[in-house]
Amino acid sequence: MLSVLLELQRLKRLDRTGWVLRGLPAGAESVAAHSYGVALAAMLLADECMARGVRVNVERVLRLALLHDLQESRTGDLPRTVAGYYGKETRRRAERAAFDDIVRGSRRAESYSALHEDYEDRASLEARLVKAADIVDLLAQALSFERAGARGLDEFWEGAESREFGLEGASREVVREAIASLVGARSELK
Repeated sequence: MLSVLLELQRLKRLDRTGWVLRGLPAGAESVAAHSYGVALAAMLLADECMARGVRVNVERVLRLALLHDLQESRTGDLPRTVAGYYGKETRRRAERAAFDDIVRGSRRAESYSALHEDYEDRASLEARLVKAADIVDLLAQALSFERAGARGLDEFWEGAESREFGLEGASREVVREAIASLVGARSELK
């Protein structure tokens, strides 16, 4: 357990690269802060889905959310643009190897690795909800920065409302409503 907890300490200090590349100051948001935001957003999305009759394993959602960026303590927070230089599969293999190294030795290493694989493959409803929560948290953070005066974050909003997460029915509507709410709040800034 100790080795995983020590990896978390790195994530608390690791800045999100996307914000740094857009000129936001160091410390604007850490990977750990983002992971907390994803976990909370995922819980809220899952709860709303359940209220609308969708069967969701909330424990699985929260585990996926808490683990989704753990490998970044070793790989760093690589922006989307890096895939164009390294290739998506190379990046995925590196992140998988880093994740497995981090959890190796833990009693639940196999289970954690299976959760990480589920998230990367978006194999379950829960993994797809966490990916949606990842974007919801990103947009909420962008909105917060823009409300504080930051500019030049338009690219994070491009295509937000048309993004597909492989969700269907009520779960798709819950995510669309959350994103539309964020987009609507941003339009009030203009």
